[in-house]
Amino acid sequence: MKLNLIINRYIFNEMIPPFIITIVFFSFIFLMRIILDITNMIVNYKIGISTFLLIIIYSMPYFLEFIIPMSVMIAVLLTFLRMSGDNEIVALKSCGVSIYRLLPPVLIFCMMGCMLTAVMAIYGLPWGKMSMKKLAFEVASSNLNYGIKQGQFNDSFKDIMLYINSIDKKDDSLLDVFIEDQRSSDIVSTIVAPKGTLSVNSDKMTFHLRLYNGTINQVGLEQNTAHSINFDTYDMSLDLKKVAAASAGGGPKGRKEMSLTELIDYIKNAENKDGKYYSSLIEFHKKFSIPFACIALGILAVPLGIQSNLTKKSAGLGFGIVFFLLYYLMLSAGVVFGEVGAYPPIIGMWVPNIVLGGAGVYLLIRTANDRPVEIILIPLFLQRLLPKIFKNKFSGQ
Repeated sequence: MKLNLIINRYIFNEMIPPFIITIVFFSFIFLMRIILDITNMIVNYKIGISTFLLIIIYSMPYFLEFIIPMSVMIAVLLTFLRMSGDNEIVALKSCGVSIYRLLPPVLIFCMMGCMLTAVMAIYGLPWGKMSMKKLAFEVASSNLNYGIKQGQFNDSFKDIMLYINSIDKKDDSLLDVFIEDQRSSDIVSTIVAPKGTLSVNSDKMTFHLRLYNGTINQVGLEQNTAHSINFDTYDMSLDLKKVAAASAGGGPKGRKEMSLTELIDYIKNAENKDGKYYSSLIEFHKKFSIPFACIALGILAVPLGIQSNLTKKSAGLGFGIVFFLLYYLMLSAGVVFGEVGAYPPIIGMWVPNIVLGGAGVYLLIRTANDRPVEIILIPLFLQRLLPKIFKNKFSGQ
């Protein structure tokens, strides 16, 4: 019993450093997707460092939802690769320690990764999306140069093309304003005014634009008519499109912004099984299937690390990344086919865990019985199997 405790503690401690390093490395890689946009905001729109850090923090739950399962797999894989390369696995076997007795610390480690991923998926992702939405609106409302670019055509507002020649720094009034309004499907309005003011309605996340002493030119597309109207004062409400909704979408909550309770309520009360219904159902199952990927991928990593022909870390790490990419591809295919209703979303979200988890159990049993497998054949087998499954699915409809 004492020997088992020592071995379990040793394996668990060995998995922590590669897990942390992998988390940091892949977080940096994922953040490179948004770092250029953030840098552009800092340089051109004078966004402060505090806002920069908040954007990173709010973006992390979305990245960590996928990074944690990947890091769990690579941590387990690197640990057993090192133990296999140093002949520690052979030494343990010679002492009568079965491969199955090495699993408890791995399962505990995977369960911890599963719970951490679940926290990110269930609580962190909606919080991050909503916080990003509020932060984007605060930046837009506090800095006109971010929402309104002078001397350029701006399409930041829904169905509105806006051009402002300059902004008076004394009273923040807009000078020489040109607007093309396409909010009506059958009328296109062109508005020209020498001066205007802009205010913010924080409750509705809209800009309120007031123009003075201008002209409205309207063209009716269906009736082929044209009208010109002069005005002393003209008010417009501008809905934020790219400014407040840059990362989370304006207006009603998107499926990624909904809490678990809100998703369940929407799915139960949905009248039509349309694309939004299937997307919400997919998002619901993803909140549970992705965390359980930590367990499936962690079990798969054990035999991958022990196989004698993968004692080189580079080769084993490469296979680990290949299997995670295979998981992600199957998950993406499940999202695509689930959104169009080709099959129930629950199948698309859980099949990757079943396939890779089943492959892990199969390889683990063969490894424990000293019956090595040519792992290179597994991706080829799956490559042939998956198209047949999809073909049979669609041919049977």
